[in-house]
Amino acid sequence: MKKLSMTELGRLSVEDFRKLRKIPVVLVLDNVRSLHNVGSAFRTADAFACEKIYLTGITGSPPHREIHKTALGATESVDWEYVVQPAEAVRRLKDAGYRIVVVEQTTQSEPLHKFAPGPDEKVAVVFGNEINGVSEEVMALADAAVEIPQAGTKHSLNISVCVGIVCWELFKRQR
Repeated sequence: MKKLSMTELGRLSVEDFRKLRKIPVVLVLDNVRSLHNVGSAFRTADAFACEKIYLTGITGSPPHREIHKTALGATESVDWEYVVQPAEAVRRLKDAGYRIVVVEQTTQSEPLHKFAPGPDEKVAVVFGNEINGVSEEVMALADAAVEIPQAGTKHSLNISVCVGIVCWELFKRQR
């Protein structure tokens, strides 16, 4: 066994990535504090060919050194937009035909592995603040809630891990 070199990996250029057919998934970061988590979301959105990221509220936006540190250039390949009010971004997506799915533990959340969007269904996945979760204004607009089943003593995951798991599940279903 031999590790592959960067050349052997055959990665797309930013230009070719922009032309690539994306999965119909948009990420919404609702008041995410950590710039490292923001950068990680960009890198994950690039890895799984998500359509776009909406950065909302207090969520930091590029260009920023701390975002760049974890994004590793994905801020250049992934489309993104900053919207001041999280609920405004979600309303726009809802009006554009996206199913609004919050990643949150609720009385009606379903386990992520049981969530089954249609083959070409447009989904906007909302990830909330590291302390307070998804804002109440956005919760009121949600069509569904999913959670990642966990077996340990903690009841949450770091948002960067959560974004990776959710995007991977949606990517598997859309490809």
